[in-house]
Amino acid sequence: MYYVKNQRNGQEIYDATTNLAIEYFLLNEKKLDEPILLFYVNENAIIIGKNQNTIEEINRDYVRENGIEVVRRISGGGAVYHDLNNLNYTIISKEDENKAFDFKSFSTPVINTLAQLGVKAEFTGRNDLEIDGKKFCGNAQAYINGRIMHHGCLLFDVDLSVLANALKVSKDKFESKGVKSVRARVTNIINELPEKITVEEFRGLLLEYMKKEYPEMTEYVFSEEEMAEINRIKDTKFGTWDWNYGKSPEFNVRRGTKFTSGKVEVFANVVESKIQDIKIYGDFFGIEDVAAVEDVLRGVKYEREDVLKALETIDITRYFAGISREEIAEAVVG
Repeated sequence: MYYVKNQRNGQEIYDATTNLAIEYFLLNEKKLDEPILLFYVNENAIIIGKNQNTIEEINRDYVRENGIEVVRRISGGGAVYHDLNNLNYTIISKEDENKAFDFKSFSTPVINTLAQLGVKAEFTGRNDLEIDGKKFCGNAQAYINGRIMHHGCLLFDVDLSVLANALKVSKDKFESKGVKSVRARVTNIINELPEKITVEEFRGLLLEYMKKEYPEMTEYVFSEEEMAEINRIKDTKFGTWDWNYGKSPEFNVRRGTKFTSGKVEVFANVVESKIQDIKIYGDFFGIEDVAAVEDVLRGVKYEREDVLKALETIDITRYFAGISREEIAEAVVG
């Protein structure tokens, strides 16, 4: 295993656009021959899931007034808030496709490290880690060309009041958990520890655990040339408005359907009973880009049978993990 340091000239990088560009570089361009471990901490930022509608996920005025960066990642799932007391970890490895979206096994290092500190954490639901029923970590994955990137966002000592104000959270998130607010649903690791430590010390303990699991671990530092490429990715992708916000189509039909494996939101422009344009958002996971699903639905009659027939021309499981073709038709038409 390689332990990659997110540093530039020996200084740790706290910029969210750069750290997401580092992940992209390691997954798509720097294909090291062993698994990769990366830790990073971001300054105030909201990280949007690949398939989400940014404007619908953030409180835009609050975000602007408080200088919170908004960046879209390349994995699915929901939006998360980062600050300097949040720890993010990334594991990249070669895996068979059937290992994609197996969140539980990648969460073991966190669960076992917390157990050493006297805290019982559990994997729950689709992709969460909880302590006593309160979420402290969300996980997401991207699968590209035989390689999985798994990353987790650990609430260590995050300002939960900012988290609650910066993110719009739909009522169904609360209702499905039986709670009334973000604050009631989440916890910081620091609040659960018998003995208090810093986020840096917790990162050190996680690293120690991984070194025991991978005794041959090698430290990897980026060269100047690699940092130049990472900066290019940042400037052309993660630092652009088109990637982070994108354009929503004009629509006269809007539908939102929540399934066990994620929420699917459909914005469609239906003219003379045909789908002229369509955009699919949500916190679902998938191997392939959902744009291919949108392509097969354009020009299709806005009837359940016609939508189902169009969806039969593609392998829906590659775009929506755990959501069936019939369920997607329901999300589009009802």
